[in-house]
Amino acid sequence: MSVPNDRYLPYETEIVERIQETPTIFTLRLRFTDPQLQKNYSFQPGQFNMLYLYGVGEVAISIVSDPENNTLYDHAIRMVGRVTKGLAKLKQGDYLGVRGPFGRGWPLQKTQQKDVIIITGGLGCAPVVSAINYIMQRRAQYNRLIIMQSVKHSDDLIFRKRYEQWQQVPNTEVYLAADKASKGWPWQLGRVTDMIQALQFDAENTLAMLCGPEIMMQVAAQELIKKQFAEDHIYLGMERNMECAIGHCGHCQFGGLFICKNGPVLAYSALKELLGTAGF
Repeated sequence: MSVPNDRYLPYETEIVERIQETPTIFTLRLRFTDPQLQKNYSFQPGQFNMLYLYGVGEVAISIVSDPENNTLYDHAIRMVGRVTKGLAKLKQGDYLGVRGPFGRGWPLQKTQQKDVIIITGGLGCAPVVSAINYIMQRRAQYNRLIIMQSVKHSDDLIFRKRYEQWQQVPNTEVYLAADKASKGWPWQLGRVTDMIQALQFDAENTLAMLCGPEIMMQVAAQELIKKQFAEDHIYLGMERNMECAIGHCGHCQFGGLFICKNGPVLAYSALKELLGTAGF
């Protein structure tokens, strides 16, 4: 991984394209204005950038594009606070600052020539989109790919076209579920944990990547363990309020871990004692 810039300072990027995914979720496609930074910048799927809105503040956002596309960098953003609502007002040709990349990504080298299960819940799919894109671009290096996503309501599902495209790829399975659904919903009703119970796989040769609400990930990990999954074959994408991204401010501390530095991707074995514990 190459980090071409001062990790304390945001560097200027231009918005090349803005894509409205849903009424509250949008994607910003960015490019560094400095050609040398643009050339040298690299990241791993699962890492994040700090996006800085000039005069307002910055926020941690996952990078969802393929790491070998070193020309444009996609960030899927949900409008939930002051900074993200400000970012939502930007348009093509506007500028913002970027620090990063930060954190540890998904163990995609470890998963080569193995089966992969990707499990997400709620609106937590963005951190694993880059991992799915990575595998899709190198499909022969991986075996069976299972993508599972659940949402509270079918209208909450984003990247719907991508799921339909992924479903057409050989040796790839897509399972989608919603607690409640609008008329015409073509997939299942229920929760992602229900789909895990019905799934058959070779646990010894499969790695799982989970992202979403912590209670969902905790229950999903326990369901996988019931099916003979090893704890160190299960990885979780954690989220916290990452204000500095370098382990100084302490806002993302999780027990003895800092999610911005030790994560955001961590093995279940490193997290199981803290998940669901009050105060963490």
